[in-house]
Amino acid sequence: MSSPRPAGLPASVLDLAPVVPVVVIEDAGDAVPLARALVTGGLPAIEVTLRTPAALEAIREIAGQVPEAVVGAGTVISAEQVADTVAAGARFLVSPGWTDVLLAAMRGSGVPFLPGVSTTSEVVALLERGVREMKFFPAEAAGGTAYLKSLAGPLPQARFCPTGGIGPASAPDYLALPNVACVGGSWMLPQDAVAARDWGRVEALAREAAALSAGGTCR
Repeated sequence: MSSPRPAGLPASVLDLAPVVPVVVIEDAGDAVPLARALVTGGLPAIEVTLRTPAALEAIREIAGQVPEAVVGAGTVISAEQVADTVAAGARFLVSPGWTDVLLAAMRGSGVPFLPGVSTTSEVVALLERGVREMKFFPAEAAGGTAYLKSLAGPLPQARFCPTGGIGPASAPDYLALPNVACVGGSWMLPQDAVAARDWGRVEALAREAAALSAGGTCR
């Protein structure tokens, strides 16, 4: 990702946990208890997507009240969003795709970032620009584990966080690949549990996801 970085930021979000929760927060009041449940369950890296009006405030709340969490912003698609989310406390950035303008903004933010790719040409273009850590999105629709496995031979220097359509059954298959460091997903945040504010259930599902790194299913 980007370098240099301010003190306290992770060297690589990819290495924090085998699973990065991809979170859509409708009510900023849910942000802190939701984040605490995920962190307690063993998933410290939390990607809050910019898909709702509550997202920026949610990032701000988590950054201010859950210091154990490494909160990031997802669905970042503009330089303005880069600036706004970092100002709110985002400690990493994730985009579904990239352009040179967006890449420059993310580089200049001072925080780690994962630009999104779905083709070999996009991967090569990022490698040319010195970026080796990427989001592979939409993972299942773009070819899944077979596609990523085929990239490992010619492009071993690229590391991925696949996101999109991945669940607890398919996650171990992704994590077993040599060029996959972690996966993104939202299965530990079922809509009914979040709506009921059943944070105990979220914590239990997060713990199961965090355990995917054990037993030889992944590194």
